[in-house]
Amino acid sequence: MKSIMIVGTTSHAGKSTIAAAICRILAKRGWRVAPFKGQNMALNAYVTVNGGEIGYAQAVQAWAAGVAPMVEMNPILLKPQGDMSSQVILKGKAVGRVNAADYYEQFFQPGWQAIEESLRHLSAEFDMIVCEGAGSPAEINLKHRDLANMRIAKYLNAPTLLVVDIDRGGAFAHVVGTLELLEPEERSLVRGIIINKFRGQRSILEPGIKWLEERTGIPVIGVIPWLDHSFPAEDSLDLFERKPSRAKGELNIVVIRLPRISNFTDFDPLESEPCIGLRYLSPKHELGHPDAVILPGTKTTIADLLVLHKTGMAKSIQNYAAAGGTVLGICGGFQILGQQLADPEGLEGEAGRYPGLGLLPIRTAITMHKVARQRQVISNFPQSGLPVSGYEIHQGRSRLVELPPAQANDYQPLFDDTGLGMVDSSQSIWGTYLHGIFDNGPWRRAWLNRLRQQRGLKSLPTGISNYREQREAMLDSLAGMVETHLDLSSVLSP
Repeated sequence: MKSIMIVGTTSHAGKSTIAAAICRILAKRGWRVAPFKGQNMALNAYVTVNGGEIGYAQAVQAWAAGVAPMVEMNPILLKPQGDMSSQVILKGKAVGRVNAADYYEQFFQPGWQAIEESLRHLSAEFDMIVCEGAGSPAEINLKHRDLANMRIAKYLNAPTLLVVDIDRGGAFAHVVGTLELLEPEERSLVRGIIINKFRGQRSILEPGIKWLEERTGIPVIGVIPWLDHSFPAEDSLDLFERKPSRAKGELNIVVIRLPRISNFTDFDPLESEPCIGLRYLSPKHELGHPDAVILPGTKTTIADLLVLHKTGMAKSIQNYAAAGGTVLGICGGFQILGQQLADPEGLEGEAGRYPGLGLLPIRTAITMHKVARQRQVISNFPQSGLPVSGYEIHQGRSRLVELPPAQANDYQPLFDDTGLGMVDSSQSIWGTYLHGIFDNGPWRRAWLNRLRQQRGLKSLPTGISNYREQREAMLDSLAGMVETHLDLSSVLSP
């Protein structure tokens, strides 16, 4: 199997970004490329055309390669639930919930089998597999059961690139230490070192590069400058490091940073809008007076709902809505806006029934069966007739509460599929199960224009392309910048 393996000295070294850039670089050179990550732990997920879940980063890498995302590109996805347990997604399907101690006993062999099957499938269809590792390949307490790093590199006999984040400091120690902890047969696969996120003058770094190459016997094949881009983050740790998109915009939008926030890639298109100041707000902080509040998806809806009540954020959002503020809930956020959430079987934790925020007339029950599918619908609001695409990932089933006759017209379906979302008559309270809703450019602008009208601002044009075209331009730019500073000849040569 023709392949490249990309591992990092630490988490957040930039493996996902480098892998995406290499996918685009090789695709432009005429290779048919597939990304691959054997095991991923993330709450940002994407649904393939066949209804399988994979990590969102692998979907982006597939788009970078110019191919459709498929479950074989990420055969194991672990979605943390906050109680030292994770939901296990195996080849796109949820197969159970386990704690860390039991995971490897129950899923190591099935997981490795899924990895082997996926790699064989990809190798039959593609010219090159660009593999991404997870965390560090040198976690000595975990190496014997690692399903993401050097076990895969050895299986593929893949030339391996080691990425280090020099912006964090200690880069030379990270590289040398990582290599020292690899087994000889693992180290022999490492063909190049990539120094990532470099902010200084290359001439000042040169003595360090020379020392590193002499010390390790491995060439530094790339020094990638700090790239000011909006590549989708893989997990919520990035939100703690992320600055607001703009300190203040014409419109200021708050996303509540729930403890188990998921699919916050939903908001990348909002960050691309020049007029918006977007910030992620902890439930412990003051809400203030933004133009809109968004409740995002969450892996543990009831637990995050209880946090909102405990911190007082639930009451703040209710008061904000009562004063005419705009609130939008997506997936778990949609469920939280309802009257009640029930978990009769304790699938998320302790069984019970819990009051929601009461802003939408729905009740939700957590069920065993998970809905995961792509959707194409037509909008009713804020502008009728707009084609809208996205995807669903949820285990809750929501039903409309019967309303008194006087309130029968107070809520309307957002789309031609009435079960996918609703809005109140004032178009202030919105809820939907559709992830990726803001990717739809005309719908996004129509929704923003309602906020702008409330502020007396001129409407933005709605005849714009969808976010995927902006993403394509971003990937082209990323690949171009990385290719300028990266020599892949040593890993591509026979």
